[in-house]
Amino acid sequence: MMKYTLLMLTCVVSLLSLASCGQTRRSVQVGDKNAIGTVNDIAGVAVTPGADQLSSYLPQLKGKKVGIMGNQTSIVGVDKRHLVDVLLENKVDLKFAFAPEHGFRGNVERGEKFGNDVDQKTGLPLFTLYGGNKKQDSIVNSIDVMIFDLQDVGARFYTYITSLHRVMELCAKHNKKLIVLDRPNPNGDQVDGPVRHDDKFKSDVSWHKIAMIHGLTIGELAQMINGEKWLENGRQADLEIIKAQNWDHKKMYDLPVIPSPSLPNQLSVRLYLSLCLFEGTDISVGRGTDWPFQILGYTNPVYGSFTFTPGERHGMSKHVEGKGATNYGIDLRDLNPDSQKFTLKYLLDFYQKTPDKSTFFARPEFFDKLAGTDQLRKQIIAGESEIQIRESWAADLKVYKQMRKKYLLYADFE
Repeated sequence: MMKYTLLMLTCVVSLLSLASCGQTRRSVQVGDKNAIGTVNDIAGVAVTPGADQLSSYLPQLKGKKVGIMGNQTSIVGVDKRHLVDVLLENKVDLKFAFAPEHGFRGNVERGEKFGNDVDQKTGLPLFTLYGGNKKQDSIVNSIDVMIFDLQDVGARFYTYITSLHRVMELCAKHNKKLIVLDRPNPNGDQVDGPVRHDDKFKSDVSWHKIAMIHGLTIGELAQMINGEKWLENGRQADLEIIKAQNWDHKKMYDLPVIPSPSLPNQLSVRLYLSLCLFEGTDISVGRGTDWPFQILGYTNPVYGSFTFTPGERHGMSKHVEGKGATNYGIDLRDLNPDSQKFTLKYLLDFYQKTPDKSTFFARPEFFDKLAGTDQLRKQIIAGESEIQIRESWAADLKVYKQMRKKYLLYADFE
């Protein structure tokens, strides 16, 4: 019965994937023109994430006690069934799920701590690793195999890769196999920004000594963590990666599910790389509106003629800059997502427009953690141009790119 169910599920996923094919890169949109919720079709071939390849990992779970790190992005097939539901249907002995920042269903406020819980739909015990968990060792010791399936967006300050490191640490420490179900990086066409060196700036938003825009999939980063022996005491995890099919670093990838509450569409995912640094300031990136990471502003008309008033939105109700006030700034909603790459132009422009520049970096320590260095903040204060700042990264990026090449699972963009 197990084999029959597995065969049928695999066939259904394959047929659905074939049905999505078109002539070139086609998107079936839900909502606005940049909305998350697309069927990816690149050059007539559907992209198949690791989770969709059931026959590659389900047999390995038979008779095993299994844990999973997942959230709302852990889906299978174009019908977007949650991976947990698929595993339970296939009689996989799931014992628990770890949840990253934003929780198992993706509805927890950024940076908010949340405790252990139970998934209301399945009754599966839920545990957090975000911010640590005193019982994490005994939790992982209770299983044989761990599955990791989260959709990353390609920035060092996006905390899902910190969750990956913690899961790898636990699996290596307790000799548990880790299966990473890989997914394309929607910003995998670029490597940019400062490389973190000093552990003074290590935090949940800057855990690894990698470029700020790292150009890796979760699977590729897992290989790097193992290969560079970044785990405690030089341990290495027993790692298997189920690669995504029909994708490489030159190809755009529209996320089928929003990765977190403030990244609601493809444009926000692409602009996030450039706009997240504003989180170290009081400038609003649109949290508390319908367009987070697509608009910028502050409560002073010097920043622009476009106006908006942040309020409360699901998952964005507590930490909202400029909440309840008229914000003045710029509207980026008409930009083409595919053409957006990391840039400092927005940050430099708003800094220059700030009347009292001593107030711009409202949270300097957090800005430095996002950047992985205090040099960027000091360069901006010193009035350096984007060209000058980029020149200061060049040597580090060259070394990082050479290291990165060793761990790539997909053809590179250069």
